[in-house]
Amino acid sequence: MWHFVAEMGQDQTKQQIEKGLKLYQSSETEKALHVWKKVLEKTSDPGGKFRALGCLITAHSEMGKYKEMLRFSLAQIDTAREMEDPDYLTEAYLNLARSNEKLCEFQQTVSYCKTCLNMQGTTVSLQLNGQVCLSMGNAFLGLSIFQKALESYEKALRYAHNNDDKMLECRVCCSLGNFYIHLKDYEKALFFPCKAAELVNDYGKGWSLKYRAMSQYHMSVAYRKLDRLPDAMECCEESMKIALQHGDRPLQAMCLLNFADIHRCRKDFEKAFPRYESSMCIMTEIGNRLGQASIYLGVAKCWLLQKELDKALDCLQRSHELAEAVGNKLSMLRVYRLSEGIYRTKEMQLELREQVVKILECVEDLELYCGMCGESIGEMNQQLQALPCSHIFHLKCLQTNGTKGCPKCRRSSMKPGFV
Repeated sequence: MWHFVAEMGQDQTKQQIEKGLKLYQSSETEKALHVWKKVLEKTSDPGGKFRALGCLITAHSEMGKYKEMLRFSLAQIDTAREMEDPDYLTEAYLNLARSNEKLCEFQQTVSYCKTCLNMQGTTVSLQLNGQVCLSMGNAFLGLSIFQKALESYEKALRYAHNNDDKMLECRVCCSLGNFYIHLKDYEKALFFPCKAAELVNDYGKGWSLKYRAMSQYHMSVAYRKLDRLPDAMECCEESMKIALQHGDRPLQAMCLLNFADIHRCRKDFEKAFPRYESSMCIMTEIGNRLGQASIYLGVAKCWLLQKELDKALDCLQRSHELAEAVGNKLSMLRVYRLSEGIYRTKEMQLELREQVVKILECVEDLELYCGMCGESIGEMNQQLQALPCSHIFHLKCLQTNGTKGCPKCRRSSMKPGFV
């Protein structure tokens, strides 16, 4: 009798979770959240509780409510421990890693991802490993540890191919686009989100529109960097339209930042400043400190173009504080480079020397130089190529300086890596 009652309860829980999902897919978010929270209150079934928490985590992630996402992730960990199932525990740790990634707590993200990969689960957790590697790659990129970021993305792609997981492949391609934006290989930065857009067109009929929005956004950034501003504007408008329809606050913030950067490239400061401001409001609300650092950097560039050097320096200082707080050394390097130019113009020799020293230390620390020619990487738009060991070189150096192994780690294979 009790077994029958328990099963009835589980069925009811399942129905309620499904009801919430239908409401959520119909953009009735508040009603969906209410249904899932009621499940948490009423059900004694740990499996049902775990699934309801999973739905709440995803919803709060898409709304940009990352602190709430973290709270539900911690509750999910407790539920998974109660169930003593390694698959559930792996999934819960992945959600915890993602929550920390969204809050720019990148060291924590890496730590939780490593916990996931060390779990001895079954096939379910093996299927999650690709997503774990993607989150880890994003965290390493957030910390400007480029070789490890690339290694993680390559692993994530291998998992995507082995499991025929097109959604994961699409997300990894978008992250690779972002990776190459940072290193200023804008052809690759465009290639990967274009590949993601193809995957959406070919397989994405039943996918959520966020995948289309994501690929369009990353294409837009690459087009802007390639100075193809009408294309950049078109893709960004498409992405923003979907983000507004679905209440995707994080993507809205990124699109607004990109719109502002496009207007800055056109020297249309009257349009750029309000968009930076709108983006900053959302970035602050959701807790994206790296996004805030990028906004201050963009605003500083606007002031520089208008020869307002002191205002630019003030923004650079704020950008530096945020970048330092999250551990993003590449953003700090960009601040040093812009500050160096300002101090040079102002003929402030002491401050100038200080910035030059910081630049040299930062480039050395980030290993942002080609192991063949010794010239820096990521200062201008140049074609790059990664080897299977994930060390990165100028493509022209690999083509002209034929060698038997990687000049940095002496690994023997010189066949270029997939990414």
